[in-house]
Amino acid sequence: MYARSTTIRGNPRSVDAGIEVVRDEVMPAVRGMEGCIGLSMLADHETGMCIVTTSWRDREAMQASAEGVRPLRDRAVQVLGGEYEVHEWEVSAMHRRHEAHHGACTRVTWLRGDPDGMERAIDGFRMSLLPRLDDLAGFCSVSLMTHAAEGMAVSAVTYDSREDMIETRENARALRDEFAPALGLAVTDVREFDLVLAHLRVPETA
Repeated sequence: MYARSTTIRGNPRSVDAGIEVVRDEVMPAVRGMEGCIGLSMLADHETGMCIVTTSWRDREAMQASAEGVRPLRDRAVQVLGGEYEVHEWEVSAMHRRHEAHHGACTRVTWLRGDPDGMERAIDGFRMSLLPRLDDLAGFCSVSLMTHAAEGMAVSAVTYDSREDMIETRENARALRDEFAPALGLAVTDVREFDLVLAHLRVPETA
């Protein structure tokens, strides 16, 4: 499974309008493309930062969609305003306790490491870290997406509510401090979002 993420650093006042455009225009069009599995959207109403992620059956389907997705991306960026960046990933792990419901929130952690060590880091994430996440209050799901050639990874942990996400901050920080060095990864950023569209539909892989 593969995924494409578009991170938009938009205008906080435009976030609700951007959510409407992604939900009503972008998502139906993208999900109608060959090989598309689903779409999710994270939003931070305070900063205006949003992340729209699409999931794809394989790398070929993701790459074939590039031209068709571009005008849809431009439309969303136009409404949200601000700068954007696009990354393509392999979905290296996906684990759900249950599907996300209304009010769910997600903590995203960006990581970097030695490209030659990414396979070991992925195995360590699956075998050592995933069982620990299940113990966190309100845990809903976790995904790990990687770009091994560039030594890049991003983990998204979703909680049932903002209260659960806030309650787990210290525990999550302790897990990052414990596991990132052990996996040969460095944390480059951590941010928290509302999960406003939860339709990524990536199957369980770990």
